[in-house]
Amino acid sequence: MNLSYWEIKSWFSNVDFAIIGSGIVGLNCALNLRKKFPKAKIVILEKGMLPQGASTKNAGFACFGSVSEIIEDLKNHSESEVLSLIKKRINGLTQLRKLLGDKNIGYHQNGGYEIFPKKDLNVFENCKSQLHYINQILHPLFKSDVFKIQKNHFNFNNITGDYIFNSFEGQIDTGAMMELLLRKALNKKIKILNNVDVLSFTENNNCVEINSKEFDFKCSKLFIATNGFSNKLLNEDIKPARAQVLITKPINNLKIKGTFHLDKGYYYFRNIDDRILLGGGRNLDFKNEETDKFGLSTKIQNELENILKTIILPHNPFEIDHRWSGIMGVGNKKTAIIKTISNNVYCGIRLGGMGIAIGSTIGSELANKI
Repeated sequence: MNLSYWEIKSWFSNVDFAIIGSGIVGLNCALNLRKKFPKAKIVILEKGMLPQGASTKNAGFACFGSVSEIIEDLKNHSESEVLSLIKKRINGLTQLRKLLGDKNIGYHQNGGYEIFPKKDLNVFENCKSQLHYINQILHPLFKSDVFKIQKNHFNFNNITGDYIFNSFEGQIDTGAMMELLLRKALNKKIKILNNVDVLSFTENNNCVEINSKEFDFKCSKLFIATNGFSNKLLNEDIKPARAQVLITKPINNLKIKGTFHLDKGYYYFRNIDDRILLGGGRNLDFKNEETDKFGLSTKIQNELENILKTIILPHNPFEIDHRWSGIMGVGNKKTAIIKTISNNVYCGIRLGGMGIAIGSTIGSELANKI
């Protein structure tokens, strides 16, 4: 693309801060940079038409981890590391709600439930046996017991008679959240350019040259917030993980309300607009779902429908309305990577499927790298 004089002058001259990725992290980074540097020229480059990696594709869970997930994390992390992770998620959710307002993002604290198929009775018994211990270590954060046993009052089928309830979990409207973040950024005179595919960058003395399919330009500082797509630009411990989702058409007299975790969090569902949104299943095919390509697989979509029929809605007829996928960033550790790459390049990546919970704080920490 041959840029005009006007394009160069207005968008690409004297750029102080360039951010790759207009998702939760990128937008929060930009907003925090604007607070610190009111007169700076800030440009965000977004590969998609929308901030589509995971920020507009997720299920809208305002959560911090189910019992089985926390137990699993304790196998690979120290107790202090797990507590630090959960605290970061709580703080991130608080920051997001404070920034945007509960009403504006459709926040509802209907509670979260972990349910267990009958075949996972031993997993349920293990979670029950460790419930007191988990509540004990979380008590300093919540000043109350977080997890409790509840009866199956939603009449799910083919599960253990009880499930584990968490009153602190909530849900949001993902679209409303992202629309408001984008509007805030534009109101702060932050420039957002969509459909810009960044191929590489080169650091030269006191500037960074950014090379995209469309054009090249220079900036003083570069922030990379592309999460699941970051391995194309950085050599870090991160890989893409595709998550597939479907949503039903509206269901009459739908009684299910809350956020639900199934099979150690590999499946998750919730109510929204009298519908059931259900996602997950990458554990059925880890190898092929380790991709940054959007798409659907018959194997996983069939299993999602099977879960709807046999567990969630065994007595309710339903139709599927939409299906989609999103790209997360995961690695060997659950902790995010917030790092100074070089003198003028920084990254905030590897959100591990917890973008809503930690995206705001990761964006803030990324901006504070300067």
